[in-house]
Amino acid sequence: MKTIMIDPGHGGSDPGATYKGNVEKTLNLLTALAVRDYLLSHFNVNVMMTRTDDQSLSLTQRSNLANRTNPDFFLSIHHNAGGGSGFESYVYNGSVPSQTLTYQTIIHDEVMAGIKPSYNVLDRGKKRANFHVLRETKLPSLLLEILFIDNPADVVLLNNSNFRSATGAAIGKGVGKALGLPAKIVNEKELFKVIAGSFSDRENADIRVAELKQRGISSFIDSVVVSGTTFYRVQTGAFADRDNAENQVAALKKIGVEAFILVRAGSDEPKPPTPAPTEPPKPTQPPQPTKPPGVQYSILGASLLKSEQLDDFAKSVNPTAPLLGKFYIYYGDFYGIRGDVAFAQAIHETNYFRFTGQVNPNQHNYAGIGTTGPGNDGASFKTPEEGVLAHIQHLYAYSSKNPLPQGATIVDPRFSLVTRGSALNWTDLNGKWAVPGTTYGQSVLSVYSMNIQNALKGIENQKVMLNNALGKLK
Repeated sequence: MKTIMIDPGHGGSDPGATYKGNVEKTLNLLTALAVRDYLLSHFNVNVMMTRTDDQSLSLTQRSNLANRTNPDFFLSIHHNAGGGSGFESYVYNGSVPSQTLTYQTIIHDEVMAGIKPSYNVLDRGKKRANFHVLRETKLPSLLLEILFIDNPADVVLLNNSNFRSATGAAIGKGVGKALGLPAKIVNEKELFKVIAGSFSDRENADIRVAELKQRGISSFIDSVVVSGTTFYRVQTGAFADRDNAENQVAALKKIGVEAFILVRAGSDEPKPPTPAPTEPPKPTQPPQPTKPPGVQYSILGASLLKSEQLDDFAKSVNPTAPLLGKFYIYYGDFYGIRGDVAFAQAIHETNYFRFTGQVNPNQHNYAGIGTTGPGNDGASFKTPEEGVLAHIQHLYAYSSKNPLPQGATIVDPRFSLVTRGSALNWTDLNGKWAVPGTTYGQSVLSVYSMNIQNALKGIENQKVMLNNALGKLK
């Protein structure tokens, strides 16, 4: 039986491209999981994943894993950025076996056949490049770039679960065709999905995912339309053996989470003895589901991190990042805004100050102020300091109804357009700062959490160094 390794690009401390609350690493994982599920449900094949959650993996770790386990094919999933639209595929631009080029042709053409007729996706062509995972893997390897995360029209598709499902199926079908994978005979015991909740409200599904994550359980959201109503299902696993699925259900019930099994066998409806709920279940009680992290984390407040800790974190991902920490801490303190979280927001908006979206570095616009789409690149500021000040003032407009501090001058051109006091917490910016941006605030706080973890590591390293020095003095 052949083995396919699927590599969802980026992850953990490396978000990949970001735009208006959309994060590439998340989309990469969702698409990769859709491909995995399609392959497992349609072919006799083994599927390995370089990651199945928000995990940090270096490029070397990915290629070493592939070379060590030696699968038959390596597939890296990405979403593009930098201006443009459409789908493209890559193989290494050096010497590759003819088999690799054949795989690229078959998979690329199958993907376009699967998504172009219904979604009018532009074919950007079959390309070659010197990407690490293509160059360093010693087996047939292909990298896919699926639409552009900074293209508003493409983003609409990327957030469409039907499009993701169609893309995953098209990629899976192409891989099966290219490698000649034997079709699996569909029967009632083909694939057992464990569903830890089915909700008509997407927010409740997000709450469930956050609840499971806090308990160390990976999950993702898939949607399905039943009788004209969209339900958001929280899936915690897909198993070829029903016993394994039942064990997962039992484990979830032990922590107070009701779950049921969907059998993928011609119909996506649950099979007896576990019927589908007639109404979308409310979050489990008891225990009460925890809210997504940061739901009550206010915009107003004091910074916990120091300016150098902010700069060190940004440079750990982008060594050329500008030194803006001192401005965020200073103006954050001046306006009573959490400047360290605002810095995390700037990282989220600019992709670690790499500016892979619409705004360019010379604008000094670290918050995407006034950027609403193609042809409207937003505000520009004379200096980095003024850009940070505008960012802090924009947050002040959202989080406070008080007048500006005495002696302050407005530099934020959209200050008067904000409904004062309409966003007290970072998650209240969802749908306001970014549209649709349903998890925008959570994404910002996720970056902030990584910054704190990075600072804690630095403190521990400093303790080790000081203890070593102390030991030498004794």
